[in-house]
Amino acid sequence: MKVGVVYPQIELGGDPNAVRRIGKAVEDLGFDYLLAYDHVLGAVHADRTPPLLGPYTERDPFHDPFVLFGYLAGITERIGLATGVLVLPQRQTALVARQAADVDLLSGGRLRLGVGVGWNHVEYEALGQDFRTRGAREEEQIELLRRLFVEPVVDFKGRFDQVDRAALLPKPARSIPIWLGGSGEKAFDRAARLADGFIFFGAGGVDGAVDSWTSMRERLINLDRSVEDFGAEYVALSRGVENLTPEVESWRAAGGTHLALSTMGFGLDSIDAHIDYLTSVKSALSGS
Repeated sequence: MKVGVVYPQIELGGDPNAVRRIGKAVEDLGFDYLLAYDHVLGAVHADRTPPLLGPYTERDPFHDPFVLFGYLAGITERIGLATGVLVLPQRQTALVARQAADVDLLSGGRLRLGVGVGWNHVEYEALGQDFRTRGAREEEQIELLRRLFVEPVVDFKGRFDQVDRAALLPKPARSIPIWLGGSGEKAFDRAARLADGFIFFGAGGVDGAVDSWTSMRERLINLDRSVEDFGAEYVALSRGVENLTPEVESWRAAGGTHLALSTMGFGLDSIDAHIDYLTSVKSALSGS
């Protein structure tokens, strides 16, 4: 099982020095990958119809994952780079293909593209996309992305995108893996049909993630898809080795392939504090 780290964008306030230091620390400490969340804009929650129910507001900083990873591709050598998750339907599909291909090429094939539909309708509106059709658009986008990654010339006429005999050059050296993330039956069904893996977020704890992973495996089997070829990631939100160790073991025993440690929300208000915490956790987990 690979163990990674969520980039802690909230406490670090958009500090560009933090990107370099956290990225290098994740690699130097021996973690397998760095995962980055995505939001283009944060919106004021008050007085909204329909309401905004997600966790981030206008006060929470985010770096663009492709720019972040393009930079980290040049200063790291080994760690994987994963979006978890890129809000795909609010972005132009062909542009995502270009950006993802370049990150994968510049990093030597280290990108994993985790995508989801998001929850912020204000963000969709600002980016000129329809929030109501985001699920259907994501499904079409996944098909088009895969074709752009591998086909010499793509001729595509869909409900949302059209590509009239055009090519993505340079292409990535492989078809970049596309994972889905989210919660709920629609997300699980979509992933079982279309994705290379799924990102289970830890709000419900590892027991909830294990139950969801069991359900996902049943979906895969019913669709005659290989469970062994499907990735399963758990984003652990617990603090402290005493809480993380049993979660890591439970996820490994359940057949999880990836686990990402989040350090956000723990009161770690400096780059050094995050690195020190990761150092202690890595040391403890390595000895367990």
